[in-house]
Amino acid sequence: MSYSDSGNAWRNDGGVQPHAYDPYLHPELFRGVATRRAFAFLIDMVVISVPVILGYIFIALFGIVTLGIGWALFWLAWPASVVWAIVYYGACVGGPSSATIGMRLMDLELRTWYGAPGYFVLGATHAVLFWVTVSFLTPFVVLVGLFNGRRRLLHDVVLGTVVINNSVRAPVPQAAGTY
Repeated sequence: MSYSDSGNAWRNDGGVQPHAYDPYLHPELFRGVATRRAFAFLIDMVVISVPVILGYIFIALFGIVTLGIGWALFWLAWPASVVWAIVYYGACVGGPSSATIGMRLMDLELRTWYGAPGYFVLGATHAVLFWVTVSFLTPFVVLVGLFNGRRRLLHDVVLGTVVINNSVRAPVPQAAGTY
């Protein structure tokens, strides 16, 4: 990377972009992220689970009404649940806040390592990679986050993402006082 004199813009000459969020220069971006991220995950699981549970209840009742024929839809419930979770994460991370509902409630935001906001494919891939790594490497996924300054988990490192405190990155402006 080099800084060009004309136009005062960064020019990419084949090098790697620098990290946008340095934990040593801005430790407030990462303070408490690991704990709040765990709570955000629990909130997101509730948000994802409610429509899935309602879907199962609907299929059960539909099966009763159709004298058992509607219960054939149960084979679609699990794949639909997976699709719903992937779309939820992709749409939320790809949205304007770059965060799921749980992350927003915990004041967190997902960014790329060079500072760009999230997008749909990144959010969907983030969710899939999280579930795959948790399935095979449960303790290791969490331990990785304890031993790096950015509190990145294993799937964050692989995808090049970082979760930061949203309020520190974009502080709310103070209202003008009247005298």
